[in-house]
Amino acid sequence: EMRKLHIPLFDLSAIEPVTSRIDRLLRTGAVAQIDRLNWPKDYPKSLPTTVTAAHDGTRLFLCYRVEGEQLRAVNTRDFDPVWQDSCVEFFMQRVGESIYRNFECNALGVLLAARRESRSSFQRLTDEVKSIHRYSLIQHRYEGDRQLTDWQLYLEIPKQAMGFLPGESLSRQQIRANFYKCGDETAEPHYISWSPIDLPAPDFHAPQFFGLLEME
Repeated sequence: EMRKLHIPLFDLSAIEPVTSRIDRLLRTGAVAQIDRLNWPKDYPKSLPTTVTAAHDGTRLFLCYRVEGEQLRAVNTRDFDPVWQDSCVEFFMQRVGESIYRNFECNALGVLLAARRESRSSFQRLTDEVKSIHRYSLIQHRYEGDRQLTDWQLYLEIPKQAMGFLPGESLSRQQIRANFYKCGDETAEPHYISWSPIDLPAPDFHAPQFFGLLEME
């Protein structure tokens, strides 16, 4: 069944430093559990992951939290293949549009984003990526780390990066979306989603299975 999340409206911009902003978001935002193992035979690995969300009309605030991962954080430049690393993702689509956008970020805050007709047909969102604020406490590369690490990643995504016009507000919008946790080249490859995906093999480029974000 399609999942829904009601995303509250409040202004975090006046709260400094960013760590206090994150604390407020975690206390008052809407929480989505990224817990669907859609391919349990091939990819049984479960990783407790949540994303907490809010918005202020002009930006979407997201804080992902991952528990107990053997961290891989190798890619260090935006548009590197971050999905190979310990990675969290947000795919979204405006209601009524066929275009969708994907935002994929590793534990270092390295980001890629694109505007897509499909997996193979896309344009990189080069300027938009520069406008997305990220914050992570993970500051150095990890490769094949044995320890289990808890990590979190905070993002502020401006509305224009999501395809909204300067005069539009995020308030009262409905956005089709899915949240993902993955890691193609981590110690235990995994493909976990918020809204379930009914396909035979892992594929996150599946807008037909997006859930719904209802913006306050």
